[in-house]
Amino acid sequence: MDLTPYVDDLQTRLAAAADAAGDDGRRLAERLTAPLDAAVRLVLLDALSDAAGEISAELAPGSVDVRLRGGAPEFVVAAPAPAAPPTAPGEPAYGVAPASAATPAAPPAVGPADVESGATTRTTLRLPDHLKTQAETAAARDGVSVNTWLVRAVAAALEQSTGRPAAQARPQPRGSARVTGWVR
Repeated sequence: MDLTPYVDDLQTRLAAAADAAGDDGRRLAERLTAPLDAAVRLVLLDALSDAAGEISAELAPGSVDVRLRGGAPEFVVAAPAPAAPPTAPGEPAYGVAPASAATPAAPPAVGPADVESGATTRTTLRLPDHLKTQAETAAARDGVSVNTWLVRAVAAALEQSTGRPAAQARPQPRGSARVTGWVR
């Protein structure tokens, strides 16, 4: 989404309003337009981000994210995943991995009640490139946005650290046919 037409429109309106103040007002407006360009773009990005957050709250468990690509915002819509088809006896349910699986289990889904229970806070997270790529891959695999995936991962980590023992800490009886993972 190109913000330039909106910024240009604001600058034109500022110049028109400054014309009413005469030459001094016009000169002041000309001096302010360049520094205001970055500030206006930032305010527009904040508004777009807030709008995406409100839409995401209504779409839960789907989401809408605003991403910057080359300085221009773009919207990424993650629709809720369709219900899993029933499984045959003996097959693991959708999203359930055997304990010996090489990939880690997906974090628990954050339900609509979790989204609506409190206000959201914007946080900047700087990840090394290889972790960012892995998070994007995992989010795509789960059919959710990176933001949603990160929220679920943080929720799962906090859930484990607040009293529930980690699955690896529990002793397993020999010959156990136990299956672990998350089910949606």
